[in-house]
Amino acid sequence: MNLHIKNDSGFLALAVRMVIGWTYFSAFFRRTILADKLDPELAGYIGVKFNHFLPNALGIKPIIQYLVENPDILWYNMVAFTIIEGIVGLFIIFGLFTRLMSIGVFSLAMGILLGSGWIGTTCLDEWQIGVLGIATGFLLFLTGSGRLSLDNYLMKKNFAFTQKKWFALLGSGLIPIKDHVFSKVVIIGSFLILGLTLYTNQVFHGGLWGTLHNKSVKPKLEITEGQLKNDELSFDIFRVEGVDVYGAWIISIELIDPQNNVVIHYTQNELAALPKHTIDNYYIAKIKPGKHSLIVPLGAKAKLKFNASQIKNLPKGNYTLKITDISGASWKHQIIK
Repeated sequence: MNLHIKNDSGFLALAVRMVIGWTYFSAFFRRTILADKLDPELAGYIGVKFNHFLPNALGIKPIIQYLVENPDILWYNMVAFTIIEGIVGLFIIFGLFTRLMSIGVFSLAMGILLGSGWIGTTCLDEWQIGVLGIATGFLLFLTGSGRLSLDNYLMKKNFAFTQKKWFALLGSGLIPIKDHVFSKVVIIGSFLILGLTLYTNQVFHGGLWGTLHNKSVKPKLEITEGQLKNDELSFDIFRVEGVDVYGAWIISIELIDPQNNVVIHYTQNELAALPKHTIDNYYIAKIKPGKHSLIVPLGAKAKLKFNASQIKNLPKGNYTLKITDISGASWKHQIIK
């Protein structure tokens, strides 16, 4: 191997280019070829996975919330997102317009990091994918593709556009930046990415100081908007933590009076048989009755309404709503009548 090849940084990054390219192209391949994950009516719809990101997303929560509240717009975005991943991945693999596609890698990884960096039951999965994608996107922007790429093929064939300054910025070859400026770009960019890595590791997982935590291990529900009106008990529930591939299984809902007496109790079987009109879902991830319980997926939020004649006759006071998961975990909410 001659000195020129040894110093061809784009060629030396070939393994990184191939792996990161397949990582993104495979997302397109899985959702369109191996399975239909773009059909909102089928299990595994990617929009529901996107909904899972919502509770603890960093900085982009309003965008995610808007999309999951508008299923039609969400679908268009999921299709566009999938196509972009396919194009970026394929172009990176073949080394075509590598620097432009590396910006795509960087941006997609940033979205993964901010949206789902808090998810991961064992190895902080999504956070690792996000920060490594950002770092490799930056690396590929600096190196370009090197000798084994379509960029290089086009340059060797002396196509006129490859001599333009814009091609060096969007394709491959020497970046038209002075050496001392380029050094600063490398150093500043690298330390900014390191800073983002440490910051998100701390925010999502407590990875630097304090108590190490993982929000993907145990289910957690937030209960709000509790009301007792006439003969109706209503409240909102929002699942904000826990494993993304399993729901929380609610087996008991109780209303407890100020003397600690249970005045209303909905059992496991009753919750499994709830009629649809009692559940008003806000997002694309749906709370719904299951075979043996009420199922609450990660990121799902709904208003539940229960009618019972004894509610109308309850004296005024502070009541406690208690919701219990099959694991034994329970959550309480105070309601004033």
